[in-house]
Amino acid sequence: MHLAHDDGRRELADAVTRLVRRRADVVGLRAAVASGRGYDDVLWTTLCEQIGAAALAVPEEDGGAGFTLLETLLVLERLGAGLTPTPLLGSGVLATQAVLATAAPPDRARLLPALSAGTSVAALAWADNRGRWRTDGSDVRATATDDGWRLSGTATLVLHGADADVLLVVATTPDGVGLFEAEDDVRREATPALDPTLRFATVHFDAAPGRALTTDAAAALTVVRDVAAVAVTALQVGAAQAALDRTVEHLRTRVQFGRPLGSFQALKHRVADLHVQVQSARSMFLAAAGAAAGSAADLPFRAACAKAWCTEAFSAVAAEMVQLHGGIAITWEHDAHLYFKHAHATAHLFGPAPEHRRRLLDHV
Repeated sequence: MHLAHDDGRRELADAVTRLVRRRADVVGLRAAVASGRGYDDVLWTTLCEQIGAAALAVPEEDGGAGFTLLETLLVLERLGAGLTPTPLLGSGVLATQAVLATAAPPDRARLLPALSAGTSVAALAWADNRGRWRTDGSDVRATATDDGWRLSGTATLVLHGADADVLLVVATTPDGVGLFEAEDDVRREATPALDPTLRFATVHFDAAPGRALTTDAAAALTVVRDVAAVAVTALQVGAAQAALDRTVEHLRTRVQFGRPLGSFQALKHRVADLHVQVQSARSMFLAAAGAAAGSAADLPFRAACAKAWCTEAFSAVAAEMVQLHGGIAITWEHDAHLYFKHAHATAHLFGPAPEHRRRLLDHV
């Protein structure tokens, strides 16, 4: 697609790659995930100040750079290649897009400039106790009282929920579903995750005061969920390509029986099949990214196609990465297990492949 060959966008993506590689020489992946917030805050600040990563898809009148979601998704793809942990998915896409889709101008003016600058990190409490991102409500209930709204219930799988500066909440109201900003009296519990590059929390609300951004969020949440699914495919495609590249390099340099492993035809066929899967996944991702950037009517269809296809492509590449690296791939020091864990975690984030295939049936 022409989206992949735009010079300006290619330069943006390459700039992100160079920045991440330079910073990785100072703070490696394992050191970043072991830090207090689970990511390299210096890298995050640099991405926001030099690249404008969190501001790309925010309109200029709201304090952003005025580009589109496509640019943000291309940045996510390059971050995914190195499994680089940042708040861009949870704060820069999920929470920011929720505010853009639902909030009135005064709330946008209050929240978006700091989110765009990266000086404030937001989390969206949405998933219910079964780990579902529903558009008809959540396990948090919002009740109107004389002194405002009160939030009660529990949200799971909240990206960066343990230490976010702003906590947004999808809550069921007597009349439907709304989006609220939690102001106080919440209990946050860090949730251990299989994938160390993703930080989750469980957030408990006990009659916590909340500010209503909207009490009619169902239509907006449908779009936000689709955008979030496409954003995950950006991470998946970037990581799948990197995993494939590292596997090919290993097969070129590892010698067995006096020959490079890559010279054996059976292994060539396996890698060729992976190449086809990655390239087709990239096409699916770009089609969905274009639909998200242009608010196209077929976004639900494109998002479901991309999430189902990219999930399975990345899972296949990650599994073969472990197989084709042999014994070294199951050591803690090698990154193969990190790609495998990332494939498993992102497969379930914002809906697994079977769920999205069922959604496709609704559009056929």
